[in-house]
Amino acid sequence: MLIGLVALNGEALLAYKTVPGTKKLKKLVHLALQFLAMFLSLIGLWAVWKFHDVREIDHLYTLHSWLGLSCIIFFCFQWATGFWTFWYPGGSRSGRASLLPWHVFLGLFIHVLAIATCVTGLLEKSIFMQGAKMIGRFSKEALFMNSLGMLLVLLSALVILAIVTPGAGKIDTYRGSSE
Repeated sequence: MLIGLVALNGEALLAYKTVPGTKKLKKLVHLALQFLAMFLSLIGLWAVWKFHDVREIDHLYTLHSWLGLSCIIFFCFQWATGFWTFWYPGGSRSGRASLLPWHVFLGLFIHVLAIATCVTGLLEKSIFMQGAKMIGRFSKEALFMNSLGMLLVLLSALVILAIVTPGAGKIDTYRGSSE
């Protein structure tokens, strides 16, 4: 799920700024990466559910699981809405224009939610391992998990910064062209 909802989703969010070519090509890359992210996340959800069934572990009893399920539900809703509005059959021009800010906001929200889910998953695993005396509080493993969590937060900040920063040629629009 980390590969889908963080790595591929992050790349898909940046597709409009990083992929050279036409708007249609950028949209296709965005759509394809998001579909692959959704597909991998659903496989991950199935694997976790099956693991819990085999080990007879309760489902949905932690904040991590609630955040994760919410993230996947929002992601699937966002993908389906985006597909039908912006790709096929495509909404009206005014409908797309009014939905676009919400689509961007929800995409960023889902990305942040995925990062929060990953960080709570790392915390949960660390607590379980420390409770079982598998690792110590300041062991290399615990410090590695904390560092990984901080790197995920930094990655999220950089992705969001790249998205909200105007691209080349658009700076004058924000500064005003009176100079």
